[in-house]
Amino acid sequence: MKKRVLVSAVAASALALSGMAQAEVKIGFLGGFTGGIESLTPPIFDGANLAVEQINAQGGLLDGQDIVMPTGDTTCSDASAASNAADRMVNTEQVTAIVGALCTGATVAAANNAAIPGGVTMVSPASTAPAVTELDDNDLVFRTVPSDAFQGEMLAKLLLEKGLEEVAVTYVNNDYGRGLSEAFVTAFENGGGTVLDDLAHEDNRADYRSELGSLAATGAETLVVLAYADTSGQTVVRQAYESGMFTQYVGGDGMVGDSLVEAIGADVLDGMIATRPGSPELPGTDMFHQQAEEAGIDPSAVFAAQAYDATFLLGLAIEQNGSADREGLNEALRSVASAPGEVVLPGEWEKAKELIAAGTEIDYEGASGTQEFDASGDVPGVVQEMRVEDGTFTIQGYVDADE
Repeated sequence: MKKRVLVSAVAASALALSGMAQAEVKIGFLGGFTGGIESLTPPIFDGANLAVEQINAQGGLLDGQDIVMPTGDTTCSDASAASNAADRMVNTEQVTAIVGALCTGATVAAANNAAIPGGVTMVSPASTAPAVTELDDNDLVFRTVPSDAFQGEMLAKLLLEKGLEEVAVTYVNNDYGRGLSEAFVTAFENGGGTVLDDLAHEDNRADYRSELGSLAATGAETLVVLAYADTSGQTVVRQAYESGMFTQYVGGDGMVGDSLVEAIGADVLDGMIATRPGSPELPGTDMFHQQAEEAGIDPSAVFAAQAYDATFLLGLAIEQNGSADREGLNEALRSVASAPGEVVLPGEWEKAKELIAAGTEIDYEGASGTQEFDASGDVPGVVQEMRVEDGTFTIQGYVDADE
């Protein structure tokens, strides 16, 4: 009798554990929790988590399964760390999909070494370099942020409009820095500006005075720094200021972090100009801002809206696909992101779930844009002008691509 009871108890426990396993769908998050963007990553993760919380609160996925989001640290700059984190997601955590990575090199490493071989769909909210477009990815790698081919053009246009016609450029020597620099320099020179020097630097070094000396010797007063706010970008700007070499600092999206201002000083960086991918003025943008503020999240944090969209889209794709299987998810992602279809906005999970169940096509228009993926998995976008005022990066408006 005791043996029969024990067997029954074991069977019941196994059944309970099986039920628990079926009650979850895993979407992994790969981010730079340490390294060059460690101060930018937490609010990006918050944006992703907001989508998870909304989906779980409004009926969950499929037959009521909750999304859980295991995380992995890519360090931003270490390809081995990115590959190992992705391998854990794909082969140990058995995630259905991945939000991330954030830095381009991490996304490329994670995709090539784990996600693509494992058939896992990735959606990056922050990898902006053109190298992502060029991946041989079996249509598995997408992003909710426009390419730096566009941001570089808009940064060049902005500076020329402000009368800054001569600049020196230094960029972090990786996919992100090289891609953004190439796009910026080409557009700046085509627009009539002069790049007096364009110099690469390695990340995570303590001293950039040699590179800065070469850049300053050109006579440039404006220094464009295309790097990261928490590592080389911060050190470059600090040492440039300490040496009294330049009068104007400019950055790309990787420099838009208040940690930079706090580390160097609001008085030093007052008036610094930067650009970052932004969100167009659409109904979904306003809805996300309200929902984020209610959740205690900063809706204007760099890439937070894009991370929300990446996560919500993957949830919609899993629902559309009808299972937590990896196969077919990329096609489902394209379907829910594209017209035609009934428009679904941020937070409207219950509505979307009902439409999908009824066999109605949907078209998600998100927190950071319409998210219409092209053949390469890229999206159109807008670029915001940022300026340091009163000790913080503040939005000045959009850089108009049509003028």
